[in-house]
Formats: sequence, structure tokens, C-alpha cells
Amino acid sequence: MSSAQHPAFAYPTYAAASESSQSQQTTQPAAGSSTSTQPAATQSRQAAEEARKDRTLADFMLMLDEYEPLIPNEVTDYYLQRVGFECEDVRLKRLLSLAAQKFVSDIAADAYQHARIRTNASGGRARVNQPLTGPGSAKDKTRTTLTMDDLSAALAEYGISARKPEYYI
Repeated sequence: MSSAQHPAFAYPTYAAASESSQSQQTTQPAAGSSTSTQPAATQSRQAAEEARKDRTLADFMLMLDEYEPLIPNEVTDYYLQRVGFECEDVRLKRLLSLAAQKFVSDIAADAYQHARIRTNASGGRARVNQPLTGPGSAKDKTRTTLTMDDLSAALAEYGISARKPEYYI
């Protein structure tokens, strides 16, 4: 079968090949078919998307110059040095601090959700017997206590095994 019988595919396989074929397609005149313009449009959209991602990453890295993460730089430097990571770029270290901060906050949020589910599941029966009067009764209704079981369940979702020591009851 000849290539004239099959339409051109709209999905390029490699980014480098799509850029070189795009320059070749723009120099060749269209042969009266609309299929030759579809790969060029797809490739230009892909190039525009890549340029947008590069600008977004560059803007984000510039924002890291001014950002001070919750994890201090000294702590980050210590643990990076301990694992053998050597880098002088402060923005990269802050990016790693930000990733660690996000990881810890996700685990804390998941543990909080486990604690809320646990208290709501047992709260209907346990709170009926509690007196509704007193100085701390309204505060106790909204207070959620995080237990090791809640934290272990949240860590298990991330593939981290956290168990109580054998001597802990």
C-alpha cells in the first residue's frame, strides 16, 4: 500500500522529530489536503505547551528565591548532607524542603481524617453519657485527639510501616 492511501497521523512520536518535521512542513506548500496541516497544528500546540511549561517552571523557581519554607534551611542541609546530596543552589534545597513539607502536611491531614472518622463512629454512643453542662463541654465536642493508630493508618497509605514498640500498651 502506498502512503497516499493512509492519512498522516496527528500524534508525533518524538519532540525532536516533531520540531524538525514542523520546519520541513512549513517550507513545503500544501498539496490541497487538510491532513498535512493537522500534524503541523498539533506540533505547534505541543511546542506552545512545552514553552508554557518552561515559563511556569522558571517563574516557580524565581518564586523560591523569596520563599522561606517551614523546614529551616539548616535542617534541610543536614539531612541532604547526611544522604550525600551536594548542591549549592538554594532554590533546589528549598524545593526539596517544600516537597518534604507537603509530604508531612498530607500525612497529618490524612491522620486527622482518620481521627475524625474514628471519633464520629464511636462519638454517637460515647457522647450520650457525657454531661452537656460545664465549662469545657462545648470545647470537648469539637476537639479531636490524634492517636498513634490514626497516624499509623495514614502512614500505611504511603507505604510506611509505623508500629508501636512491644513494651507500649
